[in-house]
Amino acid sequence: MAMTVAIKNNKLYIEIDLEKPTPSSSGKTLVVASSRGNAVTTAEVDGKPVTIGLNAYIKK
Repeated sequence: MAMTVAIKNNKLYIEIDLEKPTPSSSGKTLVVASSRGNAVTTAEVDGKPVTIGLNAYIKK
């Protein structure tokens, strides 16, 4: 999983690689991108790093 994060003009931009759709733990959706939990990024707000937890999925 490669994730790039940037803040520009007071907007958070997240770029993450898409993966081959794989079933979620519940089996109700197919996960196409995930940070696999919370990930601390290099982006900062008020001098503190932004942490992102991201899941992108499609319904079966």
